Amino acid sequence: MYKILLVENDKNQCLLYEQELRIEGYEVITATDGKDALNKVQKQSPDIIIMDINLPKMDGIETMGKVLSKNKDTPIIINTAYSNYKDKFMSLIASAYIVKSSDLTELKNKIRELLAHKDRNPN
Repeated sequence: MYKILLVENDKNQCLLYEQELRIEGYEVITATDGKDALNKVQKQSPDIIIMDINLPKMDGIETMGKVLSKNKDTPIIINTAYSNYKDKFMSLIASAYIVKSSDLTELKNKIRELLAHKDRNPN
């Protein structure tokens, strides 16, 4: 079973995403801010990370940089309501950039694609 770290500070969105991803068969770990995410990456070793940009304590871009400096092979999907970050330099290092929607089809498809790629190209 693949392990997903979901980093989202909006409780309702976190609950929706967590339920939808569990239905898909994933183990879901949640974090509400960047610092919590860094701790969970170290302790839980997720297969993929889904992260918002606007987070308390440490934003998603800074958190992503810290995660990738130590775990360069962990795919990260930026999942945000703000499409204007897509072309920012640090956003380009993410494996994918998805604008939030109530329809999680695009996100689910991207997760499957990135995990399949990771399986074909193990460390």
